[in-house]
Parts: sequence; structure tokens; C-alpha cells
Amino acid sequence: MARSDDGNVQITFTIPFEEIDSKRQEVALSMGQTITVPGFRKGKAPLANLLTHIPSDQLLEKTLSQILPKLVSDAITQHKIKPAIYPKFELVKALDNEPWQIRAITCEIPEFELGDYKKAIANIAKSSSIWTPEKGNKQENEPKMTRELKEQEVIKALIESVKIDIPKILVEEEVNARLSQLLEKIEKLGLNLDTYLKSIGKTAESLRTEYETQASQTLSLDLILSKIAEKENIKVDEKQVDAAIQVSSADKELSDQLKSPEQRRYVEAILRKRAALDSLTALL
Repeated sequence: MARSDDGNVQITFTIPFEEIDSKRQEVALSMGQTITVPGFRKGKAPLANLLTHIPSDQLLEKTLSQILPKLVSDAITQHKIKPAIYPKFELVKALDNEPWQIRAITCEIPEFELGDYKKAIANIAKSSSIWTPEKGNKQENEPKMTRELKEQEVIKALIESVKIDIPKILVEEEVNARLSQLLEKIEKLGLNLDTYLKSIGKTAESLRTEYETQASQTLSLDLILSKIAEKENIKVDEKQVDAAIQVSSADKELSDQLKSPEQRRYVEAILRKRAALDSLTALL
């Protein structure tokens, strides 16, 4: 098991081939109950025929899905890992009659200090066009700073003053999710990626770099606001969670999903971060 400074964690598992082979046969027989192999009735094909008929990648995926979860769970407990995402796996070595090696890659939330974040926000206010009481009388013709602009100033101050090394794998996950959403939108418009990139004057590389910056900042802000909410002991009651879920009631499927205990905790976490940002915005 190896940890890097930015929170990435790598665990390499060595699995006896006998265990792999035994589980592969078990999985093949289970899959064989629902498929038809030429020359045999459904569910009646012998193991040897199943092993040649079932696509090898499907058989491998299902076999490892039966073995890896327990190995990962045991490693997390043994090494006291607090994974931020479920691991990705790399097949390092997979030869017949030899132990297999599989590498799991995940990351932990990095440790960081908030510092005097309120002072950072106050400094931004003093050096910007935002009017605060200590600046003196406000001129009538002076433009009023909107709440949205104040919020953006707070976000900027937090990201610039609180330094966090976001694990690369976490940034990649966020970037890939954004790119996937973009591709879906482009396809719905009947365009292809090259045409879209030309229309906005960007390359695939520059777009990915832009998304990496945005993803790093978004993840940093999320962690910062979570820690501020904890530090300031910000609470969200059940009625606030219910109200937030009620807003999504027009989408019945989404509303039902949000009613599960896990999703309610997720909604609560979002509301706490929102409250933390609102409290800081109110300082300007």
C-alpha cells in the first residue's frame, strides 16, 4: 500500500491463481443458467463449453467483482484508509497458473488548514469595489454590489487563501463527468465534438485543461465550505431538508431517491455548505 502527498492511495493485491480459477468456474456456471450454448438446452451446457462461449471480458469482470470487494474492504480496515471514491482497478499481471496482481487506485480527502478565512474575505472587501461600513459614507452614485457578486468575491477569497492539494484521480473523475455531460448535450444538438470545439475556438486539450482548473476549484470550494460548516457548527434541521426535497417533488423519481437516509444526508450536507457560504457573504 502506498500513499502520495496529494492523497492518492495505491494498493496492490496478489491473488492465488487457484482462487481466481475456482471463482471463474463458479461464475461461469452461474451465468450458464441463463444463456443458451449451441448444441445444449438452456442452462445445461457443461463448464468447458461455457468457458469458451462466454465473452472473456465479461467473465473476467464478473469474476473479479466477486473477489475484489472483500479484499478492498479488508485493506481499508487494515490500513485505516478513508477513501473519497470507490477504487479503480488495473490488471497488473494475469497469467494462467501464476498468482494474479491487481492494483486498486483511490484517494483520501487531503488534510488542510482553513487559516484566517474571515480576514481573507475582509481584505478582499477592502481592496475591491465592495462598500463596507468601515469605508465611510457611500456615495449615492456608487453602484451597489449585488449579492451574487459578493458571493463570487467570497468564493474567490476562499480558493485563493486556503490551499488544498486535490488528488489527481479526484480531479480526473470530475473532469470526465463534465466531458460526458458536454458530449451528451452536443449529441442532442446534432453536432460532433470537432464542430463544437471549432465553434468556440478551443481544442480538446485546451478544453480539458480548462475543465481541470474548474474541477480543482470546485472540489476545493466544496471541501472548504464543508470544513467551515463544521468549524462554525452550522446545523440544518429536518424541516429544511424536507423543504429542499419538496422543491424536487415535480420529478417523482428524483424526489423518491432523495427520501432515502443516504440521500437525505447528502441534501443536508449541501444545505450546510450553502449556509456557510451565505454567512460569509453576509460579512461583506
